[in-house]
Amino acid sequence: MMKKKLVAAVMCATALLLTACGNLGQATSGGTTSQTTTTSKKGYQTTGQTDSTYYQGVIKNGRYLTNKARGIGVYQNSENILNLKSFEAGLTNLSKEQFSTKNYIFREGQILNKATLINWLDRKSNSNPDGLNPVDNGKTDADKRNPIYVQQIEEQDYMQEKNGSLTLAGITIGIGMNQKDYYQKVEYGATYTTTISNATMVAEGKKVAATVLARLRQKSAVGNNIPILICMYKQAPNDSLVGGSFYAYTLSSSGTSIGSWTDTDVKSVVFPATDTSSLPNSNDETSFESFKNKTQSFFPNLAGVTAQAQYKGKTMQGMHVNISTQFYSTTEITSFTQFVAQMAKTYLPSGIPVDITVKGSDGTVQSFLSRDADDSTYYTHVFNSY
Repeated sequence: MMKKKLVAAVMCATALLLTACGNLGQATSGGTTSQTTTTSKKGYQTTGQTDSTYYQGVIKNGRYLTNKARGIGVYQNSENILNLKSFEAGLTNLSKEQFSTKNYIFREGQILNKATLINWLDRKSNSNPDGLNPVDNGKTDADKRNPIYVQQIEEQDYMQEKNGSLTLAGITIGIGMNQKDYYQKVEYGATYTTTISNATMVAEGKKVAATVLARLRQKSAVGNNIPILICMYKQAPNDSLVGGSFYAYTLSSSGTSIGSWTDTDVKSVVFPATDTSSLPNSNDETSFESFKNKTQSFFPNLAGVTAQAQYKGKTMQGMHVNISTQFYSTTEITSFTQFVAQMAKTYLPSGIPVDITVKGSDGTVQSFLSRDADDSTYYTHVFNSY
């Protein structure tokens, strides 16, 4: 049976409702004031903060301090890129509830390096006792083999300024769990699938979380008293039109014991919906259909209008809309973008972040529209060919 490969997949941030770590300098509670990069007595720098909803980031030697293990995950055939996008952004959102953007500075993970995560995400074996995934039992039947449970792990560090230097004050760990494990019986052969029940996924995830916590506490940079937020993520299947979502989290204030878990009640949804009965709020589908119909009536040659949204309970948290066109005239795109802004203001939900990307049939972005949660109008930009 072919061994799973571990690869570094680039986690592109999406403009969606999903937040990225933004700019950082002196942490403030201000709104949209732009700040310049600052340098402390100890030489560290931050990126400055343009919006209080974003974290400041750490600069080292004039460069942004990147994650030591960026994008390490278990390779899956036809991997759903949406999982990669929503995993990182959702992790930052959960972190904000524990480590506020006002009081903490964001630092990309510096404790777990690539070699460590490659070993952790691989199967356990005589040559790799640190593997978090089960040993290969040699079986190839979908219901008899030991599947890969853990798909990806991400570390985020949260810093505070003390005596002119940055000190580690909190860590967030995201653990991505598979509900479907894709495998091949022979290299380059057909792809098969092992389905993992939700109960098994949750149970295995708790075991992995306890192991990861214990290993982190052994790191000299972490110790026993740094708060560690552990967030569990359910990977979406490869054929899903939306990414996965975080299903639970727990906070370890100190030590290696894990207390109670909190369910996130987060769900990703695609519009138009194929099954309206499963929607948290059916009114949102009605509103999107109105937006879609009005938009498509403007030009006869629109290829499609779709959207992805994230819910917490029955409340939508944000929406990302994709519009595919077949026209290329700059004047057409400009007129269409202005029309879309008006239709979005009329029909799409208010009080949440929304972004809309207009692409040509060749995949080129023709225009972009966005609105923050507290805005009433859309920012628009048309991309010219020069």
